Amino acid sequence: MTDAATERLTSAPQAESEPPGPPSAMRPAELVRWAWRQLTSMRTALALLFLLAMASVPGSLVPQSGIDPVRVAQFKAAHPGLAPWYERLSLFSVFSAPWFAAIYLLLFVSLAGCVLPRSKAHWRAMRAAPPRPPRNLERLPVHVGWRAGRDPASVLDEAARELRSRHYRVVRHEDAVSAEKGYLRETGNLLFHTALIGLLVAVAVGNLYGYKGSVLVVEKAGFSNTLAAYDSFSHGAGFDEDKLAPFTVELDRLRVRYQATGDQRGAPRDFRATLSYQSAPTAATRRYALRVNHPLVLDGTKVFLIGNGYAPIFTVRDSTGEQVFSGPVPFLPQDGNNTSVGVVKVEGATPEQLGFQGFFLPTGTIDARGPISTYPDLLLPTAVLTAFRGDLGTGSGVPQSIYKLDTRAMTQFTGPTGKPLAGALRPGQEMVLPDRQGSIRFDGVRRYATLQVAHDPGKSPALLAAACALLGLMLSLFVKRRRVWVRATAAGGGRSLVEVAALARVEGEDRDGLHDEVTGVVSSLGHEGAGPTTSTIGEED
Repeated sequence: MTDAATERLTSAPQAESEPPGPPSAMRPAELVRWAWRQLTSMRTALALLFLLAMASVPGSLVPQSGIDPVRVAQFKAAHPGLAPWYERLSLFSVFSAPWFAAIYLLLFVSLAGCVLPRSKAHWRAMRAAPPRPPRNLERLPVHVGWRAGRDPASVLDEAARELRSRHYRVVRHEDAVSAEKGYLRETGNLLFHTALIGLLVAVAVGNLYGYKGSVLVVEKAGFSNTLAAYDSFSHGAGFDEDKLAPFTVELDRLRVRYQATGDQRGAPRDFRATLSYQSAPTAATRRYALRVNHPLVLDGTKVFLIGNGYAPIFTVRDSTGEQVFSGPVPFLPQDGNNTSVGVVKVEGATPEQLGFQGFFLPTGTIDARGPISTYPDLLLPTAVLTAFRGDLGTGSGVPQSIYKLDTRAMTQFTGPTGKPLAGALRPGQEMVLPDRQGSIRFDGVRRYATLQVAHDPGKSPALLAAACALLGLMLSLFVKRRRVWVRATAAGGGRSLVEVAALARVEGEDRDGLHDEVTGVVSSLGHEGAGPTTSTIGEED
């Protein structure tokens, strides 16, 4: 053997044992196509839909700035360490957060890329004729055959009439009949997914052109539907201030009913705000009883009742005896018994600005825990205040909360013993400040209501899309996609060999329905012998 042959024999096994090299990297175009196929798959669309539902959960658990800014302020005050992280994660405005918008847009693209090709294929399938029967009908899940005592043409004509009466689309061949029905199943499936796209579009339209604002209104006061009247206001990019509905609303009275006895004593049972409103500057004044989940609708804009509280009325005089402040001041509830906190800021006092902070207690008492309310209604209204003098900081240009007092540049008043001055006032009582610096009198209490004004032009389209989605889901669940074939061939002597078979287009569909379809067709052809699934060819009864 030559050296060359020996080298070939010894090198061949080595070549075969070498491991395959790494697969070649995808080119950019191939990578884009692969990513598009993954994004537009039904599996990805379902995963994104589930992720969107999970991303909505924080919006229902965490108070939202656009819905209830008062609760947001309370949450921030109660959780000073946690609130900055919530701000960074946009948990106080979940539905306008960038990460929520990213999931939303990916779901929209995924559904569109999934539905459009399937719609095109379904359109072609609906226009195509039912396929010819397979060669071996006995291999289908449901099959029956027999010998009929008439010619094949009459059998096939009768089978075609029967299948059309059962709402099949029928094609007559020379020796067979092909029939198919249940196209609405796929139509419903596509309608469901198309409706989801419509729902996403409707929500986008509402966010783009809608707006939402909240305003705190004390009894005997009101507001006009202008930007300046709102405590908080959010709107979409397409919002036009000139298109705000020109209505005005006044809160005449707010009634809240609490359970007076039992284990749930103090639980709220009913909220009712009596409003006076004008839908336009020249319109007549009307009245409306605003309740929870019963909004006032004005020119496509809805006014909701979302919160309530107390606004104690104070009168403040300065060192000169002049009245420098008088009016109701909203206090924020802190618990179920409406133990509320708030501040009174008096900028025009002489010689120094005055500030008061403390509690308002609808049914007040002071125990070892401090000032608390034991019942949420006005049984023993009490205001517990401490007083400060100095610079309120309102002229610094830095925004301040109306519910907090910045005491960094202020001095707290002290009593004769050197302890901080504090007063527990009942309606009509007055606390006099030391050194003739002034006084504050507790005059009474009014309720306030937190109203939300919302305009969402995408709500009606969203309702229509939801109804279409429900209709599509029902069609896809209850409509059965089936094919039936009838074959009749001459068997001599004016007789024919007849076979009827059926097939469900969806795997796992119940076979009883196929049995019923085949049994009905077989009975219409005059055969009452063996039931479906038999492949035995017997004589006609």
